[in-house]
Amino acid sequence: MSTDLLTVSPSPHVHVELTVPQVMRSVIFAMLPALGFSIYTFGIDALFVTLVAVISAMLFENIISVYLLKQKASIYDGSAVITGMLLAFNVPSNLPWHIILIGSAVAVGIGKMSFGGLGNNPFNPALVGRVFLLISFPVQMTNWPVPIMDAAVDGMTGATALGHLKEGIMQGIPVSALMTEMPSYRELFFGFQGGSVGEMSAFALIIGLIYMLTKRVITWHIPITMILTVFIFSGIFWLIDPELYANPFFHVLTGGVMLGAIFMATDYVTSPFTHKGMIIFAIGIGLITVLIRLFGNYPEGVSFAILIMNAFVPLINKYTRPVKFGAKPIKS
Repeated sequence: MSTDLLTVSPSPHVHVELTVPQVMRSVIFAMLPALGFSIYTFGIDALFVTLVAVISAMLFENIISVYLLKQKASIYDGSAVITGMLLAFNVPSNLPWHIILIGSAVAVGIGKMSFGGLGNNPFNPALVGRVFLLISFPVQMTNWPVPIMDAAVDGMTGATALGHLKEGIMQGIPVSALMTEMPSYRELFFGFQGGSVGEMSAFALIIGLIYMLTKRVITWHIPITMILTVFIFSGIFWLIDPELYANPFFHVLTGGVMLGAIFMATDYVTSPFTHKGMIIFAIGIGLITVLIRLFGNYPEGVSFAILIMNAFVPLINKYTRPVKFGAKPIKS
């Protein structure tokens, strides 16, 4: 009789003819259009921020895995590169390099390696780093550079569209008046607006989405459901009072909705593994995002929404997993 044992590895469990490094490379390729547009929009600063984040994430992961955890180096699977790129995509392009290093250390050291490395972390590491920086360095993390083509002087900064909207509403200015000062929907779609390195261009992010769907790296369930949820719920409030709430197209095209839906909420490790669970997960993210944007103190809510729903993934998996043949369904 064979003594071979069945070994079940931790997530990510990829249901395609691809290895984990191949999947990671596909995600990296999918992010290149957004990175390229960011460099076009913000100049060499965007590339510098990304390189610092990626190199430091790889360095911290290698040090922790080899010298602290006494494990085989894990940087070759590509996950550290993605963590660095996503962290860079979630910060301003003028963020000082030492703050980026702190963000990488938190993302990799606390968000990922403290749980045992890839496949064991309950929260998206890049978002852990991003939220830590937002809380610890609020001024630097909300000092948004103006796109090069709009800047009259080098180094000019300004508020994002969401920030300008939130500030105006708090001052009692009607939304209709505020929208006249906003970029056009064409500009919002193609990315001619202020914001984090990787979140401005919905067009570039959609190219990445189409690429990953074509390569079967992700499915449509999380990104499409999350975007539709933000659109529907923000649209409901807009119909109730269009002078107090912006229209749903504005909410979908601004901030981190597209970036979060396509690249962060779809993380294999921190998202549900069933299609039903993915839809529940995405609806939760979209709803929390809208509630934070409309009623919270922060103009943006995507990062917080994804981290909150990451915590519910084990519960979602428990109640949406397929029932074994002949077994009774789980009762609440």
